Amino acid sequence: MNDLPDAPQSREPDLDLSDEEEEAADSDGFTLGASRRWWSVGGVLIVITSLLAVWWGISATRGISWNAAGVKVVSDRQIDVTFDVIDQKDRPVRCTLVAYDIDHATVGQVDVDLPASTYQSTRYTRSVRTVTQAVTGEATHCELR
Repeated sequence: MNDLPDAPQSREPDLDLSDEEEEAADSDGFTLGASRRWWSVGGVLIVITSLLAVWWGISATRGISWNAAGVKVVSDRQIDVTFDVIDQKDRPVRCTLVAYDIDHATVGQVDVDLPASTYQSTRYTRSVRTVTQAVTGEATHCELR
């Protein structure tokens, strides 16, 4: 007798799959479990990014600040700039003072070193020598030393 079969047979096992399993097998590999995993990863990344943004925002608002408090024209060659320094944290500070003329051109500039202060806000008045008459002035920058 001939041991060969009459018809070619498939080498794949005959699986009895449900409709859902067949659909999942025919899909492009996207499954519900993978979808949940990506949503979880995305959620964790959003939380981490949000926390970093909050931390950066808070750290950017902390630190030394300054406010204008007044200007006195002493002469054609000098003005006195009064300003408040906030949050010195008992450390000395260096501030840049600038004097301006009527056209907003810089006519004088000086860096002043200020002593440490334990107060929340400390008022200072410092002179700025000018090359021509100034009409106003301000502290443009302050930093802890």
